[in-house]
Amino acid sequence: MRGGRSLRSPLWRWRSNPLRRHDDIVEAWIVLAVWLTILLGGAVAGFVTAHAASESFARQRAERHSVRAVLVTDVPRTLTETWGTGDQVRATVRWTAPDGTSRTARTWVEHGAMAGTAIVVWQDDNGRLTPSPTGPGEAALESAVLGLVAAGALAGLSAGAGAVVRARLDRRRMDEWGREWDLVGPRWGHRTG
Repeated sequence: MRGGRSLRSPLWRWRSNPLRRHDDIVEAWIVLAVWLTILLGGAVAGFVTAHAASESFARQRAERHSVRAVLVTDVPRTLTETWGTGDQVRATVRWTAPDGTSRTARTWVEHGAMAGTAIVVWQDDNGRLTPSPTGPGEAALESAVLGLVAAGALAGLSAGAGAVVRARLDRRRMDEWGREWDLVGPRWGHRTG
């Protein structure tokens, strides 16, 4: 060591060395493959996942349309009168489908709304009620998060598989070292221990 720094090369596994074993070369290739999979495969997996999610959200926005609906029955003002969550309760509404037919279904509405109240619901091209589509900002954020999760999952799987293979190589090296020691050790004379 010179000046307190290590002289160990970052590519020490690839240097020629009389003590380097075949398993060391295999381990070097495994480490390289794992890092390439993490960096390149993770980037590809992240971008592909984010792009697919973004297109799915865009397709939702294109296929779902808001429509004015009318509340068919009164909605109770308190939760004790009916089942509901938070500020909304399920109630029956009527709307006109894209084919011109009048339809009714149950959807979430605010507590205390009176029959005849106009509300906005979302329908697909067939006139079935659907949840509102994800907005562009929220879709971009969700797509990015899904891409990061996909990249992280691939990185974790790659690192885990590399660690398992390297642990087996270590076990094999230790077994080989033990066999060699059993051959050389008796030549050294009296054993301690």
